[in-house]
Amino acid sequence: MSAHDQLLVVIDPVARRSDGESVRIAKDVLCGGAEAKICLPESPEEFARALARRGPRRPVVVGDDRALLRAVALLHRDRWLGDGALALVPVGTSVELAHALGVPRGAVAAARAVLDGTVQRLDLLVDESDGVVLGDLSIPAARAATGAAANGASVWGTCRSLVRTLVRPAPPVPAMRTHRLRVEADGVLLTDLDRLVEDVTVRAGGGRAEVVVRHGADAEPVTARALTVTVSGADFRYRADALITGPVRTRTWTLRPGAWGLTLPSAAVATGG
Repeated sequence: MSAHDQLLVVIDPVARRSDGESVRIAKDVLCGGAEAKICLPESPEEFARALARRGPRRPVVVGDDRALLRAVALLHRDRWLGDGALALVPVGTSVELAHALGVPRGAVAAARAVLDGTVQRLDLLVDESDGVVLGDLSIPAARAATGAAANGASVWGTCRSLVRTLVRPAPPVPAMRTHRLRVEADGVLLTDLDRLVEDVTVRAGGGRAEVVVRHGADAEPVTARALTVTVSGADFRYRADALITGPVRTRTWTLRPGAWGLTLPSAAVATGG
């Protein structure tokens, strides 16, 4: 049996708790089509050790977007991404990034793509501290989190907030905050500290980072495509995929074209996702 047919299936504990049935289905499909070693880590440290001991096996993560990000970050630091490919079966409440990258919905379809799919090389944004970005980068971080996982709130806290909303008028929508940021793309200045900025977005695509700087509704966005993007200014936070980082005063992201491989359905690869 070839190394391609040998899988290391790392099942994130959050996936096991949130949707055990989808995890069971994924295991059945994967084990039925390949020689699979199943790992059930209980902590981030055990998750990291499982990937580090993968040997010749192809790593497959069963989990949500955060599990995917954790795996890519670990494999990037291990300098393995350029040689190998990762596969994912999305299970959990936050899987939008996985689907945006082309991973199918549903445990059966995603697991079959692991077995029968093709590796697509994808761009990666890497900062100076070895942090990675797979999808969208937003500066500053979103003013309102989109879920309990993002803002650290519990389910009960969400319920209490809903009750309060039902018994009293909703607060007015806050005005858009502005920030003083200096943004450079490949050394070219896009905006400086003397001009107020509403937000900056960066996305990897087509071998370049696509940068958009918005100064307000009355001004046209400033756009650029570059290999390096540097943002500096007063303390700011940023959202990279599902994670919020900061505050920081400066950060540089470098685009690495085709730096990592993700196994996707062959039809999606043929059509460019």
